[in-house]
Amino acid sequence: MPRPSSPLPARPALISVDGIDAFTPSPARPVRVRARSMPADTHFKPHRHGWAQLAYCASGIVQVTAATPDEVTYIVPPSRAVWIAPGALHAINVLETAEFRTLYIHANATPAGWQGCRVIVVSPLLREMVLSLEMNPHASLPPEGAAFALGRPGSKTQGGPVLSKAREALLSALLIDEITHADTQPLGVPLPHAEHGDKRLRALCEAVLRAPAERATLAGWAADMGASERTMARLFRDELGTSYQQWRQQAILAHALPLLARGTPVSQVAAASGYASDSAFSAMFKAAMGQSPSYFQNKKGL
Repeated sequence: MPRPSSPLPARPALISVDGIDAFTPSPARPVRVRARSMPADTHFKPHRHGWAQLAYCASGIVQVTAATPDEVTYIVPPSRAVWIAPGALHAINVLETAEFRTLYIHANATPAGWQGCRVIVVSPLLREMVLSLEMNPHASLPPEGAAFALGRPGSKTQGGPVLSKAREALLSALLIDEITHADTQPLGVPLPHAEHGDKRLRALCEAVLRAPAERATLAGWAADMGASERTMARLFRDELGTSYQQWRQQAILAHALPLLARGTPVSQVAAASGYASDSAFSAMFKAAMGQSPSYFQNKKGL
């Protein structure tokens, strides 16, 4: 992660969420897909809505910060997506130029137990269904049963390719089922509450996010905060529900993924992440992500 996550209200409001009404999901159309090309450093101001959202990139990398109510930052490469629960306050920062796909999913279609946010692995089937559901929402649907309503080559209107209502319903149901069964990964980087959390813990977390290679041990960081290692370890458990070692691994992954996407050599990424050897870094990375660091280098889309 190139810089620390700031409290949601302070996130730069460079892009609004105007125009979302055309993509509002409904019981009749529970999944709507919005496709946009986003340059690096694009920011979406903090917002919330009454439906769920799946943030996914066909290429590039985005950073999603969500509060449910705890603040968590997620780094999203093309092979992953972030599920944002209905009503969750969230903001988005584009780290690397992205083909951004936003899936708006009606609250009634939320899988049981998915009230929070999470990172899921995007399967090839899920990726292709997202592509199939991309359509111009203002285009007129052809009559049911028309020869080109099934998505055959050339089935376009003046506004772009369209789907029949029947095909859209089938794809939407299958997509929701695929999301429900998707593998999840603990890739979020939680932060203490900006107002109510311990200030020393938040300062330590932000220092690690700025320079994860500067110090490897909690004792070293704790000394900078004027606290003991035992005190900071307790704060990690009490406020973030994790150990420092587990939290630091998530912070390192968040730091490493954008570097890899830019084509930075693995040896340099390992050093910048505080690892003395490439092999140790690669072993940690593969255990956490399921693929080697080189898998995420210069990916234009997965």
